[in-house]
Amino acid sequence: QVQLVESGGGLVQPGGSLRLSCAASGRILSFSSMGWYRQAPGKERELVATITSGGSTNYADSVKGRFTISRDNVKHTVYLRMNSLKPEDTAVYYCNCKYYDAADYRLLEEWAQGTLVTVSS
Repeated sequence: QVQLVESGGGLVQPGGSLRLSCAASGRILSFSSMGWYRQAPGKERELVATITSGGSTNYADSVKGRFTISRDNVKHTVYLRMNSLKPEDTAVYYCNCKYYDAADYRLLEEWAQGTLVTVSS
């Protein structure tokens, strides 16, 4: 199984920046994609940004142009640089990993515990 270690959340002023990181380890044959989803109180979890093993990226319209996702394939780590943060970005951000299991080649999914991002003055 894969384990995800997530960090980088915190309190930031509107217009400020944060960088999230998520490192994966475990019995992984290969990665399909990694990224973040977020969930605010009373709302459904939504996609923020993902990056595939081939390097293609996908962003929610609400963060496009402000957030940048990148990867380090050697360290099995993905980063989310969040600029020009807005109060509506406040949420728990959950790292997500889709990967092929080394045991049976099934495509599996794992979630990190989440990190809280609060944008407030």
